[in-house]
Amino acid sequence: MTQYMLSVIHDPNQPMPEGDDLQQLFADVDAVNQDIKKNGQWVFGGGLEHPNAATVVDNTGNKVTVTDGPYVETKEQLGGFWVVELPDLDAALELAERASKACRGPIEVRPFQAEPEA
Repeated sequence: MTQYMLSVIHDPNQPMPEGDDLQQLFADVDAVNQDIKKNGQWVFGGGLEHPNAATVVDNTGNKVTVTDGPYVETKEQLGGFWVVELPDLDAALELAERASKACRGPIEVRPFQAEPEA
């Protein structure tokens, strides 16, 4: 089994649904979450706050710098993610199709690197 990260890609300039539409989105995502858990595929997952809530710590130079806001200025941001354990990429892509529909946006699928042999 391989672990995959399914990233929810969000455009913070696009308005979030409101009212009943927002409640339906939450229900749809929760249904995906429950299926992942029921199928024993769940490792970890969650939604993230707006990118403006990010803090970047950089200790690669002579002095630690801490700055507010996202590290990368891009149109799209990571809105949330799932870490799941699945047999192969095809299964991950199939799950991403459901997740994309539920989240009303694109999902990026990336496998984790294999653990080095001891």
